[in-house]
Amino acid sequence: MGVADRGMGRQVKASVTVNRATPPRLDASVLICTYNRADRLAEMLDSLAVMRDSGRYRWEVIIVDNNSTDHTRQVVESRQATFPVPLRYLFEPRQGKSIALNTGMNASAADVIVFTDDDQRVGDDWIDEACGPLARDPLLCYTGGPVWPIWDAPPPSWLSLDEPEMLGPIGMFDYGKEPFIFEERHRSAGGGNMAVRRSLIERIGGFNAELGRTGDSLLGQEQAEFFYRSREVGARGLYVPTMDAYHHVPASRMKKAYFRRWWYWRGVSRARLDRMHPLTEDGIDLTSVSHIAGMPRFMLGDALRWMVRWFSALMQFSAAHRFGRELMLCYLAGYLRERRRHPLTRPEPQPRNAPLRT
Repeated sequence: MGVADRGMGRQVKASVTVNRATPPRLDASVLICTYNRADRLAEMLDSLAVMRDSGRYRWEVIIVDNNSTDHTRQVVESRQATFPVPLRYLFEPRQGKSIALNTGMNASAADVIVFTDDDQRVGDDWIDEACGPLARDPLLCYTGGPVWPIWDAPPPSWLSLDEPEMLGPIGMFDYGKEPFIFEERHRSAGGGNMAVRRSLIERIGGFNAELGRTGDSLLGQEQAEFFYRSREVGARGLYVPTMDAYHHVPASRMKKAYFRRWWYWRGVSRARLDRMHPLTEDGIDLTSVSHIAGMPRFMLGDALRWMVRWFSALMQFSAAHRFGRELMLCYLAGYLRERRRHPLTRPEPQPRNAPLRT
């Protein structure tokens, strides 16, 4: 495929090891980490099996079972003999999505790692759309595409896709119909639908085990932290609007309690991320700004503005708009909780390619 990254400069010691003994050399490994979703995983694998494939790229699928107690292994093994590409099963007993992702990347020898989730489906030409831009442009380091909802039940009236706060909890990701460079718009690819060159992973390391979901928790931001490091080395990624994936939205997630909990933990996760990378995308050093009660002063201003907007929304007839304002207060509550527990301090300097903690 010729996706070796000539634009990344001199190679440095990898934080994620490479299994060079795995024959034959592959262009891409589709990596899926799973935890107790055997039936959804079966649907995802069947989606990959019938995907329209041009044959331009040699690819495989790696399933990392993150300590499941259901019939996940049987789902994979029952499909291996007839699957159109190599289908590999790995068991990772250490709980945590970031740990599982790193395990899968360590097991791959492909030029590109393509990330998707066990509760998704992929569109036709998905592997071509993910890998094609990387094959054509050696300066691109990754691609990312949209994720559309599959409603397992009718969505409630308050769940409006016109409200940005509603998209994250249902796993929806949409930046429009035109391609663009993520870094030029201060955006990041969604972790459930992206393809990353191995050379970038070798240069900056894998996912930080202090972030990412563990079991049924809602801790996240492992992809955001990864892209903080990718921007530090000048990596550039392309949004590919035709790289479609589809995400199941179960009825259990279409409840206000779940949305509140998701945004609360988003705030906790963001506070942890800011402690690791206190320099924001806007160039603000969070360790040097004024803090009140453990919060950066400008975030307290944000909190006051969101409270005013919430009270204002009470006077409106849109339940979705009111709930969207409430969710931002949940986010700020989570951020404050984590910041009070772990005040922001200037982090100790670390080697850029320090081994990833797993």
